[in-house]
Amino acid sequence: QVQLVESGGGSVQAGGSLRLSCAVSGGIFSSYAMGWFRQAPGKEREFVAGLSWTGAFTYYEDSVKGRFTISRDSTKNTFFLQMDSLKPEDTAVYYCAAGDEVIDHYSTSYYDYWGQGTQVTVSS
Repeated sequence: QVQLVESGGGSVQAGGSLRLSCAVSGGIFSSYAMGWFRQAPGKEREFVAGLSWTGAFTYYEDSVKGRFTISRDSTKNTFFLQMDSLKPEDTAVYYCAAGDEVIDHYSTSYYDYWGQGTQVTVSS
């Protein structure tokens, strides 16, 4: 059984940084494409960042390009979302996700496994 456990959320002021982690257990880490999504109150879950299963390709939602970085450490079965220059509009619950055959990294439909979510709050 594949499990994803997030950590690293919290509250910061605008302009600050946070690093989210997602530990993956129970599967073949190196075979998964990975993604980060977020959901603000009253809004749908939206794509934030993605990483191909090879690790060679990254994908970002336009509003986070240049501020957020997705990466992984295969020795620790963990992937990360480094978030810099945070803005109040980044406030949301952030979810990590992994999938075996992710054709469209931007869509929630292709991810098989999800974390429980971690709250990120950015104050102005």
